[in-house]
Amino acid sequence: MGGHIGLVLTFGRPDLVKTLTLTGSSGLYESAMGNTFPKRGDYDFITKKTQATFYRPEVATKALIDEVYDIVNDRSKGIRVVVTAKSAVRNNVESSLHLIKCPVLIIWGKEDIVTPSFVGEKFNALIPHSELYILDECGHAPMMEKPDQFNELLLDFLKRHAS
Repeated sequence: MGGHIGLVLTFGRPDLVKTLTLTGSSGLYESAMGNTFPKRGDYDFITKKTQATFYRPEVATKALIDEVYDIVNDRSKGIRVVVTAKSAVRNNVESSLHLIKCPVLIIWGKEDIVTPSFVGEKFNALIPHSELYILDECGHAPMMEKPDQFNELLLDFLKRHAS
């Protein structure tokens, strides 16, 4: 949800935002929870769903799976996740993207099944000062799955747009 929050901040307080980076962001295309809701108490289900977030399932470490499992099994946290996801569905930003004036870096995983790469392409088409990079063999979290490539793109972008 970080990208969506960044977009909302950029619309509301553009004076605070010098650059924006989006990766797998919501705001244009939401499948909410997909076909299934997280199953409380089913560690195998949580493992499979967490691994499916990545092109390489082994990126989903036991620590990450445990964290997701804990969130899903904490009733108040689980409810907040569902409410936030449903809010993203209701708050489509397509009609406002042309208003963004700051440079925007868009880094997307080619194999992202949560927000497919066509969503990154659409963000790029609708945001005037944006650059798009689609990373091969990468799922929904390029910063975790391709950290060296992600950081190289980010640092180069920030150096070029430092004020």
